[in-house]
Amino acid sequence: MPLKAPFRTSFGTETTKDVLFVKVVTSESEGWGECVAMSEPRYCSEYTDGAAEVLRKFLIPSLGQLTDPDVHALSATMEQFAGHPMAKAALETAFLDAELRAAGTSMSSYLGAVVDRVPAGVSVGIKNSIDELLEEVGGFLDAGYLRIKLKIEPGWDIEPVRAVRERFGDDVLLQVDANTAYTLADARHLQRLDDFDLLLIEQPLPEEELRGHARLAEMMRTPVCLDESITSAKVTADALAIGACSVVNIKPGRVGGYLESRRIHDVCKANGIAVWCGGMLETGIGRAANVALAALPGFVLPGDTSASDRYFAEDITEPFVLDNGYVKVPEGPGIGVEPIPDLLEAITTSVEWIGMDRL
Repeated sequence: MPLKAPFRTSFGTETTKDVLFVKVVTSESEGWGECVAMSEPRYCSEYTDGAAEVLRKFLIPSLGQLTDPDVHALSATMEQFAGHPMAKAALETAFLDAELRAAGTSMSSYLGAVVDRVPAGVSVGIKNSIDELLEEVGGFLDAGYLRIKLKIEPGWDIEPVRAVRERFGDDVLLQVDANTAYTLADARHLQRLDDFDLLLIEQPLPEEELRGHARLAEMMRTPVCLDESITSAKVTADALAIGACSVVNIKPGRVGGYLESRRIHDVCKANGIAVWCGGMLETGIGRAANVALAALPGFVLPGDTSASDRYFAEDITEPFVLDNGYVKVPEGPGIGVEPIPDLLEAITTSVEWIGMDRL
């Protein structure tokens, strides 16, 4: 699926979204999940074709081991295979969607949602010029987005943030995302961001450096948020225990699915730590599940739950739209949306069915 405009981060530039969907069909219902892995292993070690292979060869066949299939049993069974959280999340979501559709239960109510709409933020990629950045940020603010996130990297950090603050004022909710682009040696440089009253700085250091983040958090007034470092509820608890962050970004694909995402939410809420929902350029399938998650009580900051037209001229589902800065939580059973058949057929490059008698 082509993106409306190139999206550049410190990992590289995306111009299209190579989408892998998982559809689970049972005797009672069917469900959809979206794998958020990118085409190349730059954000993490997973990539789309690799995720398809591990699903085909290991994860889907593991369903045959279930004597009483449900999503919790599936999640436990997949733990025998190391890694591949994005592939696991796609299968878990599709299975959960089918299970909830059969029960007539929405995903938001299953997870414990407390609101019927969530505040929407938007992520702004690295631009070729300050003028280009200011034009795009202005457009998003005019559209009604409640929070702006700027991607940063060495050489594109202080001046872009300064320019946005000077143009749009101190009232704009503003945060930055480094995607692991810095080292602890850059701490004094990053301290300059303290002048701009940011909501947070997201994942400034490599994901393994929890102690480095704890040291940086001591040196900066700007709250440190972890993204790539957060891979499970256990890692989250460890990060909080050493003061590596005071905000957490939850991306279900990164942590292996929505069951683990809810556990991370619960750990953070119990410790008084704010969470928000990150994004991976999802279509409406992945976005619907993310919006349901973002309706839980611990999600007190606007997430990357932008409208469909932020990235796609035409989404694969009925589009999510921005309404006074908010996106509506789907009410229907399961994730509450499904692909529009004609649109799905038009962009599908391959389909593979794997039969499982037990389902």
